[in-house]
Amino acid sequence: MDKAQILVASNRGPVSFSINDDGSLTQRRGGGGLVSGLSSVAAETDTLWVCAALSDADRAAVAEAPEGRLDRAGFDLGNMRVRMLDIPPTTFGNAYTAVANSTLWFIHHLLYDTPNKPAYGTEFRAQWEDYRAYNSAFCDALLTGADDNARVAVQDYHLALVPRMARRRRPDLRIAHFQHTPWAPPEYFRMLPEAVRRELLEGMLGADHVGFLSLRWADAFLRCCETFLGTTVNWDKRSLEYGGRVVEVGVHALGADGATLRERAGADDVAERRAALRSRVGDTKLVVRVDRTELSKNIVRGLEAYRELLSTRPEWRGRVTHLAFAYPSRGDVAEYREYTESVRRVAKEINEEFGTADWTPLILEVNDDFPRSLAAYQLADVLLVNPIRDGMNLVAKEGPVLSHDGCALVLSTEAGAADELGADALLVNPFDVSETAEALHTALTMPEEERRARCERLVAAAVALPPHRWFNEQLRALK
Repeated sequence: MDKAQILVASNRGPVSFSINDDGSLTQRRGGGGLVSGLSSVAAETDTLWVCAALSDADRAAVAEAPEGRLDRAGFDLGNMRVRMLDIPPTTFGNAYTAVANSTLWFIHHLLYDTPNKPAYGTEFRAQWEDYRAYNSAFCDALLTGADDNARVAVQDYHLALVPRMARRRRPDLRIAHFQHTPWAPPEYFRMLPEAVRRELLEGMLGADHVGFLSLRWADAFLRCCETFLGTTVNWDKRSLEYGGRVVEVGVHALGADGATLRERAGADDVAERRAALRSRVGDTKLVVRVDRTELSKNIVRGLEAYRELLSTRPEWRGRVTHLAFAYPSRGDVAEYREYTESVRRVAKEINEEFGTADWTPLILEVNDDFPRSLAAYQLADVLLVNPIRDGMNLVAKEGPVLSHDGCALVLSTEAGAADELGADALLVNPFDVSETAEALHTALTMPEEERRARCERLVAAAVALPPHRWFNEQLRALK
């Protein structure tokens, strides 16, 4: 029996490249749940992953590969076949930066400063044409050589138009679309131009199955379909009929890969980082956060809550340290550059206000160091995860999994992870700095037995749907 053919499309692929001093290429395996999930099924399926070149090094790799097929160019991809697309830079920039990251991301995370943005004029319409062209390029690549019984798994908001494009050309295919971000409620989604919001919804409804990380996001999508397309939703089954077809909407709450995380956290480089961190903070309690410098992650309000803790609870001065590890994100978007500077400024103010000769209250690092993050999870007494809005937030799941002594979790109600972890986390309104400060105090003073018991239950919930099962659930929905 031939292997089942699985076609996957995502903006970021399973591998990225860098150029060495001698001009040669070095490849690096990508991270995240999709890579882990797909790697586990690649051996059992005929899998082709279509992705975009994101850097000059990626484009150099594509140039070495026939038709962009990295697996035919000698790169080590395990069992996966990968076609990387070299989208023209202007088209890619407009589709990825201007539309996906500066428009759709802002819409779904409710991030717009509405007195000033958005403003959809002729420039945006041109950018939208490139978003459509970008989606079309992915559709072409997916359908080249697609079997009659192929199953197609399209990932995320970058590629919302692909399902309908593929459906029109190959109505026989089984297609899934999965949204990794939240979905905006109709009241906010309405800000998009009418033709754009219709095209987005109709694009995704080209799929047989549309998946989300949280029931909240799935319901918001269905409400948008009711409001803007006039569809009738079967709320009992969470399905709707559109274009003569029934589209099912499902929830697949991506979990942490506990075994892989623990194995990686047992490496020597993590132990070295852990010893260095402990030496740096002494015997103080640790409040840890690990985030990208992403507007939705709400880092500044988290720092302000820590500042308020030190101000209103002076007994913690000298007895607690906040480790804030923030990875640079989207430096090509002006709002992100400005936000990163705000994070640095507030961190500096806290240290100047409360720091002493022998105590640094806040350690901020704005750089990418994965082993250091794993070490911080192991040491954390409190894990702070307070996003304004988040599709899931795997940090909230990974931290408890790696905690050595059981950490308390302070978690925003607006993270998708709150659906599963809320019973054993300390839930906070992400906009309420005082409530967050009080939750930090409660977490720091939580009895050891209670903290460990809560953490055990958090771990059980966090690993309930690891990446391989999460991806297989999407595929099973297409049978």
